[in-house]
Amino acid sequence: MPETKNTVEIERIQTGVRMEKRLIKVLKAVAELKDMSLGDLLEGIVLHAFEGKSAFSAQTLKEIDQFKKIYGLTLRAADSHHLKERR
Repeated sequence: MPETKNTVEIERIQTGVRMEKRLIKVLKAVAELKDMSLGDLLEGIVLHAFEGKSAFSAQTLKEIDQFKKIYGLTLRAADSHHLKERR
């Protein structure tokens, strides 16, 4: 794929990140909906978050709500500092 003037060359690494199961299911569904890899989706979310911006349009947020219902994801941002892994 030829580079354009807006292309930014990066180096990616493999990582072994553990995340909540239902959260991953929703993220994978969103990535599939947007025809992108999970890694590309996560990079976009993080880069937007670092700038205090939402990574998703109003329509995508509605779709995410549907995926959350499908996969039983009830966690909210306020829960993020109170999660404890089941043993």
